[in-house]
Amino acid sequence: MPNPIKDKTIVLGVTGSIAAYKAAEIASKLHQQGAKVPSILTEGALHFLSPLTFQSVTGDKSYTDADLWGGEGHVTHIGLGRAADLLLIAPISANTLARLAHGLGDNLLSVTALASHCPLVLAPAMDSGMYDHPATQENVEILRQRGAIFIGPESGHLASGLVGPGRMSEPLEIVSCVRWVLGKTGPLAGKEVIVTAGGTQEPIDPVRIITNRSSGKQGYAVAQAALDAGAHVKLITCPTNLAAPYGAEVIKVQSADEMYKAVLTSSADADVLIMAAAVADFRPANVSEQKIKKNRGGITSLALEPTTDILAAIAETRQQTGFPHRVIGFAAETQSLLENAAEKMTRKQLDMIVANNVSAPQTGFEHDTNQATLLFPSHPAETLPLMSKADLADQIIARVIEWFAN
Repeated sequence: MPNPIKDKTIVLGVTGSIAAYKAAEIASKLHQQGAKVPSILTEGALHFLSPLTFQSVTGDKSYTDADLWGGEGHVTHIGLGRAADLLLIAPISANTLARLAHGLGDNLLSVTALASHCPLVLAPAMDSGMYDHPATQENVEILRQRGAIFIGPESGHLASGLVGPGRMSEPLEIVSCVRWVLGKTGPLAGKEVIVTAGGTQEPIDPVRIITNRSSGKQGYAVAQAALDAGAHVKLITCPTNLAAPYGAEVIKVQSADEMYKAVLTSSADADVLIMAAAVADFRPANVSEQKIKKNRGGITSLALEPTTDILAAIAETRQQTGFPHRVIGFAAETQSLLENAAEKMTRKQLDMIVANNVSAPQTGFEHDTNQATLLFPSHPAETLPLMSKADLADQIIARVIEWFAN
Protein backbone atom coordinates (compact mmCIF):
# COMPACT_ATOMS: atom_id res chain seq x y z
CA MET A 1 0.00 0.00 0.00
CA PRO A 2 1.33 3.46 -0.81
CA ASN A 3 1.49 6.06 1.94
CA PRO A 4 -2.15 7.24 2.26
CA ILE A 5 -0.94 10.85 2.52
CA LYS A 6 0.27 10.78 -1.10
CA ASP A 7 -1.89 12.79 -3.53
CA LYS A 8 -4.27 13.91 -0.78
CA THR A 9 -5.30 17.53 -0.12
CA ILE A 10 -4.68 18.36 3.51
CA VAL A 11 -5.83 21.82 4.56
CA LEU A 12 -3.60 23.00 7.40
CA GLY A 13 -5.07 25.54 9.82
CA VAL A 14 -2.68 27.51 12.02
CA THR A 15 -3.87 29.57 14.99
CA GLY A 16 -2.22 32.03 17.37
CA SER A 17 0.19 30.13 19.59
CA ILE A 18 3.94 30.11 20.17
CA ALA A 19 3.75 26.52 18.88
CA ALA A 20 2.83 27.92 15.45
CA TYR A 21 6.50 27.75 14.47
CA LYS A 22 6.17 23.94 14.40
CA ALA A 23 3.37 24.17 11.83
CA ALA A 24 5.83 25.03 9.08
CA GLU A 25 7.65 21.75 9.72
CA ILE A 26 4.33 19.88 9.63
CA ALA A 27 3.49 21.48 6.28
CA SER A 28 6.92 20.58 4.91
CA LYS A 29 6.69 16.94 6.03
CA LEU A 30 3.20 16.54 4.55
CA HIS A 31 4.43 18.03 1.27
CA GLN A 32 7.45 15.71 1.25
CA GLN A 33 5.07 12.74 1.56
CA GLY A 34 3.18 13.82 -1.55
CA ALA A 35 0.27 15.87 -0.22
CA LYS A 36 -1.11 19.17 -1.42
CA VAL A 37 -1.05 21.44 1.64
CA PRO A 38 -2.98 24.70 1.31
CA SER A 39 -2.85 26.53 4.63
CA ILE A 40 -5.06 29.00 6.49
CA LEU A 41 -3.49 31.39 9.00
CA THR A 42 -5.70 33.15 11.52
CA GLU A 43 -5.03 36.73 12.59
CA GLY A 44 -3.34 35.35 15.70
CA ALA A 45 -1.07 33.10 13.67
CA LEU A 46 0.13 36.08 11.61
CA HIS A 47 1.81 37.46 14.74
CA PHE A 48 4.16 34.45 14.63
CA LEU A 49 4.49 33.45 10.94
CA SER A 50 3.76 34.74 7.46
CA PRO A 51 1.91 33.06 4.55
CA LEU A 52 5.18 33.15 2.61
CA THR A 53 6.67 30.64 5.06
CA PHE A 54 4.07 28.01 4.15
CA GLN A 55 4.01 28.78 0.45
CA SER A 56 7.79 28.37 0.40
CA VAL A 57 7.79 24.88 1.93
CA THR A 58 4.74 23.49 0.12
CA GLY A 59 4.34 25.40 -3.15
CA ASP A 60 0.63 25.74 -2.27
CA LYS A 61 -1.28 28.92 -1.50
CA SER A 62 -1.49 30.15 2.07
CA TYR A 63 -4.72 31.96 2.95
CA THR A 64 -5.60 34.61 5.53
CA ASP A 65 -8.85 36.28 6.57
CA ALA A 66 -8.27 38.87 3.84
CA ASP A 67 -8.99 36.11 1.30
CA LEU A 68 -12.46 35.57 2.75
CA TRP A 69 -13.51 39.01 1.52
CA GLY A 70 -11.08 39.27 -1.39
CA GLY A 71 -11.49 38.64 -5.10
CA GLU A 72 -12.84 35.09 -4.63
CA GLY A 73 -15.21 36.34 -1.94
CA HIS A 74 -17.75 33.99 -0.48
CA VAL A 75 -16.59 30.86 -2.33
CA THR A 76 -13.05 30.64 -0.91
CA HIS A 77 -14.05 28.65 2.17
CA ILE A 78 -16.40 26.42 0.16
CA GLY A 79 -13.64 25.53 -2.29
CA LEU A 80 -11.16 24.80 0.49
CA GLY A 81 -13.66 22.80 2.54
CA ARG A 82 -14.83 20.63 -0.34
CA ALA A 83 -11.35 20.03 -1.73
CA ALA A 84 -9.98 18.82 1.62
CA ASP A 85 -9.41 15.12 2.21
CA LEU A 86 -8.51 16.09 5.77
CA LEU A 87 -8.55 19.30 7.81
CA LEU A 88 -5.67 19.56 10.28
CA ILE A 89 -5.46 22.45 12.74
CA ALA A 90 -2.05 22.54 14.40
CA PRO A 91 -1.75 24.31 16.69
CA ILE A 92 -5.34 24.90 17.69
CA SER A 93 -5.88 27.49 20.42
CA ALA A 94 -8.54 27.51 23.12
CA ASN A 95 -10.30 30.28 21.19
CA THR A 96 -10.54 28.25 17.98
CA LEU A 97 -11.63 25.15 19.90
CA ALA A 98 -14.51 27.22 21.26
CA ARG A 99 -15.34 28.54 17.78
CA LEU A 100 -15.55 25.04 16.31
CA ALA A 101 -17.45 23.56 19.25
CA HIS A 102 -20.16 26.19 19.01
CA GLY A 103 -20.32 26.44 15.23
CA LEU A 104 -19.09 30.02 14.89
CA GLY A 105 -18.09 31.13 11.41
CA ASP A 106 -16.36 34.45 11.99
CA ASN A 107 -13.04 33.86 10.22
CA LEU A 108 -11.78 31.93 7.21
CA LEU A 109 -10.60 28.91 9.20
CA SER A 110 -13.87 28.45 11.10
CA VAL A 111 -16.10 28.80 8.03
CA THR A 112 -13.86 26.39 6.13
CA ALA A 113 -14.31 23.89 8.98
CA LEU A 114 -18.09 24.36 8.71
CA ALA A 115 -17.95 23.82 4.94
CA SER A 116 -15.82 20.66 5.11
CA HIS A 117 -17.09 17.09 5.44
CA CYS A 118 -13.73 15.36 5.86
CA PRO A 119 -11.87 14.03 8.92
CA LEU A 120 -10.86 16.74 11.39
CA VAL A 121 -7.57 16.40 13.30
CA LEU A 122 -6.81 18.85 16.10
CA ALA A 123 -3.50 19.42 17.90
CA PRO A 124 -4.11 21.70 20.89
CA ALA A 125 -1.45 24.08 22.22
CA MET A 126 -2.07 26.41 25.17
CA ASP A 127 -1.18 26.94 28.80
CA SER A 128 -2.15 24.07 31.08
CA GLY A 129 -4.58 26.22 33.06
CA MET A 130 -6.41 27.13 29.86
CA TYR A 131 -6.50 23.52 28.67
CA ASP A 132 -7.73 22.22 32.03
CA HIS A 133 -10.42 24.90 32.31
CA PRO A 134 -13.91 23.35 32.39
CA ALA A 135 -15.02 25.40 29.37
CA THR A 136 -12.12 24.12 27.26
CA GLN A 137 -12.64 20.55 28.42
CA GLU A 138 -16.32 20.80 27.56
CA ASN A 139 -15.45 22.09 24.08
CA VAL A 140 -12.97 19.24 23.59
CA GLU A 141 -15.64 16.71 24.55
CA ILE A 142 -18.20 18.28 22.20
CA LEU A 143 -15.77 18.01 19.30
CA ARG A 144 -14.79 14.44 20.22
CA GLN A 145 -18.45 13.46 20.21
CA ARG A 146 -18.74 14.88 16.69
CA GLY A 147 -15.84 12.73 15.53
CA ALA A 148 -12.89 15.12 15.76
CA ILE A 149 -9.58 13.36 16.37
CA PHE A 150 -7.30 14.93 18.97
CA ILE A 151 -3.56 14.43 19.16
CA GLY A 152 -2.04 15.74 22.36
CA PRO A 153 -1.50 18.00 24.09
CA GLU A 154 1.62 16.67 25.78
CA SER A 155 2.83 17.54 29.27
CA GLY A 156 6.02 19.54 29.68
CA HIS A 157 7.51 23.00 30.04
CA LEU A 158 5.24 25.68 28.61
CA ALA A 159 5.90 29.21 27.33
CA SER A 160 4.49 30.61 30.61
CA GLY A 161 7.21 28.82 32.55
CA LEU A 162 4.71 26.41 34.06
CA VAL A 163 4.83 22.65 33.66
CA GLY A 164 1.76 20.64 32.69
CA PRO A 165 -0.45 19.52 29.79
CA GLY A 166 -0.57 22.01 26.93
CA ARG A 167 2.44 21.44 24.70
CA MET A 168 1.61 20.68 21.09
CA SER A 169 2.65 17.20 19.95
CA GLU A 170 5.78 17.01 17.82
CA PRO A 171 5.42 17.48 14.04
CA LEU A 172 6.44 13.91 13.17
CA GLU A 173 3.82 12.45 15.51
CA ILE A 174 1.14 14.76 14.10
CA VAL A 175 2.02 13.74 10.54
CA SER A 176 1.92 10.08 11.62
CA CYS A 177 -1.55 10.65 13.08
CA VAL A 178 -2.70 12.17 9.77
CA ARG A 179 -1.32 9.13 7.95
CA TRP A 180 -3.25 6.80 10.27
CA VAL A 181 -6.51 8.72 9.86
CA LEU A 182 -6.26 8.77 6.06
CA GLY A 183 -5.49 5.04 5.97
CA LYS A 184 -8.41 3.96 8.17
CA THR A 185 -10.74 3.33 5.23
CA GLY A 186 -8.22 1.19 3.32
CA PRO A 187 -8.82 -2.31 1.93
CA LEU A 188 -8.07 -3.99 5.29
CA ALA A 189 -10.52 -1.83 7.27
CA GLY A 190 -12.18 -4.00 9.90
CA LYS A 191 -9.40 -6.61 9.83
CA GLU A 192 -7.30 -7.51 12.86
CA VAL A 193 -3.60 -7.93 12.04
CA ILE A 194 -1.04 -9.09 14.59
CA VAL A 195 2.60 -8.22 13.85
CA THR A 196 5.60 -9.29 15.93
CA ALA A 197 8.90 -7.43 15.79
CA GLY A 198 12.41 -7.32 17.19
CA GLY A 199 14.64 -9.89 18.84
CA THR A 200 13.69 -11.63 22.07
CA GLN A 201 15.96 -11.35 25.11
CA GLU A 202 16.57 -14.38 27.31
CA PRO A 203 17.98 -13.59 30.78
CA ILE A 204 21.10 -15.23 32.15
CA ASP A 205 21.02 -13.21 35.37
CA PRO A 206 19.47 -9.83 36.32
CA VAL A 207 21.93 -7.89 34.13
CA ARG A 208 22.87 -10.25 31.27
CA ILE A 209 20.82 -11.58 28.37
CA ILE A 210 21.11 -13.75 25.26
CA THR A 211 19.66 -12.00 22.23
CA ASN A 212 20.16 -11.62 18.48
CA ARG A 213 20.86 -8.84 16.00
CA SER A 214 17.27 -8.10 14.98
CA SER A 215 16.58 -4.35 15.03
CA GLY A 216 12.80 -4.67 14.62
CA LYS A 217 12.86 -2.46 11.51
CA GLN A 218 11.16 -4.98 9.22
CA GLY A 219 8.41 -5.80 11.71
CA TYR A 220 7.72 -2.12 12.39
CA ALA A 221 7.57 -1.47 8.63
CA VAL A 222 5.05 -4.30 8.23
CA ALA A 223 2.94 -2.84 11.05
CA GLN A 224 2.97 0.56 9.33
CA ALA A 225 1.98 -0.97 5.97
CA ALA A 226 -0.93 -2.79 7.62
CA LEU A 227 -2.08 0.45 9.25
CA ASP A 228 -1.85 2.21 5.88
CA ALA A 229 -4.22 -0.45 4.51
CA GLY A 230 -6.75 0.28 7.24
CA ALA A 231 -6.18 -2.70 9.55
CA HIS A 232 -6.39 -2.62 13.32
CA VAL A 233 -2.83 -3.56 14.22
CA LYS A 234 -1.50 -5.12 17.39
CA LEU A 235 2.29 -4.78 17.43
CA ILE A 236 3.92 -7.27 19.78
CA THR A 237 7.41 -5.90 20.14
CA CYS A 238 10.63 -6.80 21.86
CA PRO A 239 12.79 -3.96 23.25
CA THR A 240 13.92 -1.62 20.45
CA ASN A 241 14.77 2.05 20.01
CA LEU A 242 12.21 2.44 17.20
CA ALA A 243 9.09 4.59 17.52
CA ALA A 244 5.96 2.49 17.12
CA PRO A 245 3.73 3.45 14.16
CA TYR A 246 0.95 5.81 15.21
CA GLY A 247 -2.34 3.97 15.66
CA ALA A 248 -0.85 0.57 16.48
CA GLU A 249 -1.83 -1.12 19.73
CA VAL A 250 1.57 -1.87 21.23
CA ILE A 251 2.21 -4.92 23.42
CA LYS A 252 5.72 -4.97 24.90
CA VAL A 253 7.44 -8.26 25.61
CA GLN A 254 10.98 -9.35 26.30
CA SER A 255 11.47 -13.11 26.31
CA ALA A 256 10.35 -15.84 23.93
CA ASP A 257 7.92 -17.09 26.57
CA GLU A 258 6.35 -13.64 26.92
CA MET A 259 6.12 -13.44 23.12
CA TYR A 260 4.44 -16.86 22.99
CA LYS A 261 1.79 -15.88 25.54
CA ALA A 262 1.11 -12.51 23.88
CA VAL A 263 0.82 -14.05 20.39
CA LEU A 264 -1.47 -16.84 21.57
CA THR A 265 -3.79 -14.40 23.36
CA SER A 266 -3.80 -11.69 20.69
CA SER A 267 -4.32 -13.99 17.71
CA ALA A 268 -7.27 -15.87 19.23
CA ASP A 269 -9.68 -13.99 16.96
CA ALA A 270 -7.26 -12.32 14.52
CA ASP A 271 -7.51 -12.28 10.76
CA VAL A 272 -3.75 -12.33 10.14
CA LEU A 273 -0.62 -13.11 12.14
CA ILE A 274 2.70 -11.90 10.72
CA MET A 275 5.64 -13.29 12.71
CA ALA A 276 8.46 -10.91 11.78
CA ALA A 277 10.16 -11.13 15.19
CA ALA A 278 13.40 -13.03 15.62
CA VAL A 279 12.41 -15.36 18.45
CA ALA A 280 15.18 -17.18 20.32
CA ASP A 281 15.31 -20.93 19.69
CA PHE A 282 17.09 -21.51 23.01
CA ARG A 283 17.23 -19.91 26.46
CA PRO A 284 19.39 -20.50 29.55
CA ALA A 285 18.14 -23.54 31.43
CA ASN A 286 18.90 -21.90 34.78
CA VAL A 287 18.61 -18.18 35.42
CA SER A 288 20.64 -16.79 38.32
CA GLU A 289 18.65 -14.62 40.74
CA GLN A 290 21.77 -12.56 41.44
CA LYS A 291 24.41 -11.07 39.16
CA ILE A 292 27.07 -13.69 38.42
CA LYS A 293 30.35 -12.23 39.67
CA LYS A 294 33.46 -12.51 37.52
CA ASN A 295 35.74 -12.78 40.55
CA ARG A 296 33.78 -15.77 41.82
CA GLY A 297 34.36 -17.98 38.83
CA GLY A 298 32.09 -16.23 36.33
CA ILE A 299 30.33 -18.30 33.67
CA THR A 300 32.34 -21.34 32.65
CA SER A 301 29.48 -23.04 30.85
CA LEU A 302 25.89 -22.20 29.92
CA ALA A 303 23.26 -24.91 29.63
CA LEU A 304 20.49 -24.10 27.17
CA GLU A 305 16.99 -25.45 26.65
CA PRO A 306 14.61 -24.97 23.70
CA THR A 307 11.96 -22.27 23.79
CA THR A 308 8.35 -22.90 22.78
CA ASP A 309 7.86 -23.04 19.01
CA ILE A 310 5.29 -20.25 18.60
CA LEU A 311 4.32 -20.95 14.99
CA ALA A 312 3.94 -24.68 15.70
CA ALA A 313 1.63 -23.83 18.60
CA ILE A 314 -0.36 -21.48 16.37
CA ALA A 315 -0.72 -24.25 13.76
CA GLU A 316 -2.36 -26.47 16.39
CA THR A 317 -4.65 -23.65 17.51
CA ARG A 318 -5.74 -22.94 13.93
CA GLN A 319 -6.79 -26.56 13.47
CA GLN A 320 -9.08 -26.26 16.49
CA THR A 321 -10.47 -22.71 16.12
CA GLY A 322 -9.69 -21.52 12.59
CA PHE A 323 -7.89 -18.46 13.98
CA PRO A 324 -5.87 -16.66 12.88
CA HIS A 325 -7.26 -16.99 9.35
CA ARG A 326 -3.86 -16.42 7.73
CA VAL A 327 -0.31 -16.78 9.06
CA ILE A 328 2.90 -15.41 7.56
CA GLY A 329 6.30 -16.46 8.83
CA PHE A 330 9.85 -15.25 8.24
CA ALA A 331 12.94 -17.34 7.58
CA ALA A 332 16.26 -15.63 8.25
CA GLU A 333 18.85 -18.02 6.86
CA THR A 334 22.55 -18.06 6.02
CA GLN A 335 22.54 -21.13 3.77
CA SER A 336 20.12 -23.30 1.75
CA LEU A 337 17.68 -20.41 1.87
CA LEU A 338 14.79 -21.70 -0.22
CA GLU A 339 15.04 -25.29 0.97
CA ASN A 340 15.04 -24.33 4.65
CA ALA A 341 12.25 -21.79 4.17
CA ALA A 342 10.05 -24.23 2.25
CA GLU A 343 10.52 -26.88 4.92
CA LYS A 344 9.59 -24.40 7.65
CA MET A 345 6.52 -23.25 5.72
CA THR A 346 5.24 -26.82 5.34
CA ARG A 347 6.04 -27.90 8.88
CA LYS A 348 4.35 -24.89 10.44
CA GLN A 349 1.41 -24.79 8.00
CA LEU A 350 2.03 -21.21 6.89
CA ASP A 351 0.15 -19.37 4.15
CA MET A 352 3.34 -17.55 3.16
CA ILE A 353 6.92 -17.30 4.31
CA VAL A 354 9.34 -14.43 3.71
CA ALA A 355 12.80 -15.86 3.20
CA ASN A 356 15.92 -13.74 3.29
CA ASN A 357 19.63 -14.45 3.44
CA VAL A 358 20.82 -12.39 6.39
CA SER A 359 24.47 -12.90 5.46
CA ALA A 360 24.07 -11.14 2.09
CA PRO A 361 25.16 -7.49 1.73
CA GLN A 362 22.61 -4.81 2.72
CA THR A 363 19.97 -7.32 3.79
CA GLY A 364 18.55 -8.62 7.01
CA PHE A 365 19.39 -7.49 10.51
CA GLU A 366 20.05 -3.80 11.24
CA HIS A 367 19.94 -2.67 7.59
CA ASP A 368 17.29 -0.35 6.13
CA THR A 369 17.06 -2.53 3.01
CA ASN A 370 16.14 -6.15 2.45
CA GLN A 371 16.00 -8.70 -0.34
CA ALA A 372 13.53 -11.53 0.03
CA THR A 373 11.78 -14.40 -1.69
CA LEU A 374 8.10 -14.98 -0.96
CA LEU A 375 7.15 -18.66 -0.83
CA PHE A 376 3.59 -20.04 -0.91
CA PRO A 377 2.19 -23.56 -0.44
CA SER A 378 0.30 -23.65 -3.72
CA HIS A 379 2.01 -21.44 -6.30
CA PRO A 380 5.54 -20.51 -7.40
CA ALA A 381 7.91 -18.48 -5.26
CA GLU A 382 8.36 -14.78 -6.00
CA THR A 383 11.90 -13.44 -5.76
CA LEU A 384 11.97 -9.71 -5.09
CA PRO A 385 14.88 -7.34 -5.77
CA LEU A 386 16.78 -5.42 -3.09
CA MET A 387 14.45 -2.74 -1.74
CA SER A 388 13.75 -0.73 1.38
CA LYS A 389 12.15 -2.57 4.27
CA ALA A 390 9.14 -0.27 3.89
CA ASP A 391 8.73 -1.36 0.26
CA LEU A 392 9.08 -5.03 1.23
CA ALA A 393 6.43 -4.49 3.90
CA ASP A 394 4.13 -3.06 1.21
CA GLN A 395 4.72 -6.19 -0.90
CA ILE A 396 3.79 -8.43 2.04
CA ILE A 397 0.62 -6.50 2.86
CA ALA A 398 -0.34 -6.44 -0.83
CA ARG A 399 -0.54 -10.26 -0.68
CA VAL A 400 -2.74 -10.02 2.42
CA ILE A 401 -5.05 -7.60 0.62
CA GLU A 402 -5.30 -10.05 -2.32
CA TRP A 403 -6.29 -12.89 0.03
CA PHE A 404 -9.23 -10.99 1.45
CA ALA A 405 -10.24 -9.47 -1.88
CA ASN A 406 -10.55 -13.00 -3.26
